[in-house]
Amino acid sequence: MAQANGASIQSVYNAVVNLANKDQQGIVNISEFNSFAQVAQLNIYNSLFDELKDAQKMSRASINPGRDKSRIKRIQEDLSYFSKTQTVSKTSGTFSKPTDLSRIISVSTAGSILLDQSTKKPVELCYDEEKIERILISNLSAPTEDFPVALVSDNIHVFPTSINKISIRYYKIPEGRRESNGLRTNYQPSYSSQNSAALIDFELPEHYISDLVYEIAKMVGLNLRDADIISYTGQEMLTRKQSETL
Repeated sequence: MAQANGASIQSVYNAVVNLANKDQQGIVNISEFNSFAQVAQLNIYNSLFDELKDAQKMSRASINPGRDKSRIKRIQEDLSYFSKTQTVSKTSGTFSKPTDLSRIISVSTAGSILLDQSTKKPVELCYDEEKIERILISNLSAPTEDFPVALVSDNIHVFPTSINKISIRYYKIPEGRRESNGLRTNYQPSYSSQNSAALIDFELPEHYISDLVYEIAKMVGLNLRDADIISYTGQEMLTRKQSETL
């Protein structure tokens, strides 16, 4: 599946500046804007998980449009962009979490494909120290290589201890992406008035431009109306699309 374009840092900055001028708030400091941009993206990213929980509750109550209009499907598609898989080997008895980990999706043993069948085994995740102790001493639920268990704390502790390699599927911390090639970077979204090549777009998809403008504008202290946000962000997206076709 082709990845969505990242929300343009240029478009978001222009919209915030225009809103600031309309609200007579003066110049938006670029370094201040960049620090707000990082927080705004993280706020929206975290809110997606809350939205997903709400949508799942509505679905269980049979209040959720189907197929392409499904709220759950839309949020899952947006979150899938932040999904990664990393194989980790044991070090000093434990497995280190990925440095860009935000939330774990699942953990499995790092198996292989044998006769078109995967030898990976799902690892049950436990976040409770007391519960893992009860599991380990139980004659009925003690972990085995076929039914492993992991305690997730500062690191990941997998039982039985004979397992030396695991595969972690997780949601990464949102970062930035360069507009010129669309590649992910280890940098945060950043605007520069001096060097267009230094612009780093948001990692959130393009359809979150309005949300980003709204979040940053609140931090700047602007008095907002929905009509203003729609007007300015819509114009910025139209201007960008026109420049891309030239």
